[in-house]
Amino acid sequence: MTDDGAGLFDEPLGHVLVVAPYRRDSSYISQLLGEQQIDVSIVDDASLAQHLDWSTSVLVATHEALSDHVIETVAQHLEDQPAWSEMPIVVLLDRASPSDRIRGALGVSWPRSRLLFYQRPVSAIELLSGIQSALLMRSRQREVGNYVEREVELRRELNHRVKNILASVTSIFQMTMRGSESIDELKSDFSGRLRALTEVHGAVFEAATKPVPISEIVELTFAPYRVEKSDRIILKGPEIMLTHEAATTLALCLHELATNAIKYGALSVPDGEVRFDWNIAGDNVIMRWEESSGPPVRKPEKSGYGTGYIKSALSSLFGVPPKIEFQSEGLRLEITGPVDRIRRN
Repeated sequence: MTDDGAGLFDEPLGHVLVVAPYRRDSSYISQLLGEQQIDVSIVDDASLAQHLDWSTSVLVATHEALSDHVIETVAQHLEDQPAWSEMPIVVLLDRASPSDRIRGALGVSWPRSRLLFYQRPVSAIELLSGIQSALLMRSRQREVGNYVEREVELRRELNHRVKNILASVTSIFQMTMRGSESIDELKSDFSGRLRALTEVHGAVFEAATKPVPISEIVELTFAPYRVEKSDRIILKGPEIMLTHEAATTLALCLHELATNAIKYGALSVPDGEVRFDWNIAGDNVIMRWEESSGPPVRKPEKSGYGTGYIKSALSSLFGVPPKIEFQSEGLRLEITGPVDRIRRN
């Protein structure tokens, strides 16, 4: 039996759940799949619901296992599965069983499944081939599911970015309008600030082929929000040549922080101030963001997309999470991590 199916797949394909009341059936299936390095779990009627989850790639059920409880449990699981999923189910029927009636009934009860029927006795190679094909089918489904989920996440992120850019443009226009004495001056200043807003994106893309100074990323990010003869945005720190990943991550995180300050924080009022500084201490770099003289700050009941992105991005970049505090006088963020994780040699 092993020789018939050996060598078809070198790696484990997934998890197979088997419901077979008769020990001989469950032992046979377990041994057959185990010889091909396929992960198998044998469950009974009562424990099926506890084991049937998204780690299950294929369900194998014998004719005797098709009780009302099993049919209802599987039906509920199929109903709750994501749109991309059609779980493969292998059903082993007796030759004397009313096959057509069972096929029709299961097709109605389990409409969102891929049903594969075999009549016993079935050869080892035939059953193994069918289960392996079902595992590959499930693998393809998961690839589609991952692609769909990634597309949804990208669309959500794009929507968030567009909203932030529009908020930035609106804020830039309002800031420019307050400081302009004529239409010509407004037009000139506003156009210049919009150009500055695009330059940081260009600098980040160029980081793929050459190192980018941290001072350039920082200055370009905040250039659109600076007001002439005003020091409300304070930037300070030693020069560090950033890797592409670090330049991109830092630019996006600073843009998130600036946008939040524009919407709700220190940059939403004329007298508010923002300070971003960085320092190298031994093998570590310390970065701090501080807002002051803005509206009173309260910790939000639920973390927003921007805050979630900043935590995730900085944690991935430095290997440690940032410390974020919603103090009444303004937002505070601090992170300390190995400088070699961001520095391009």
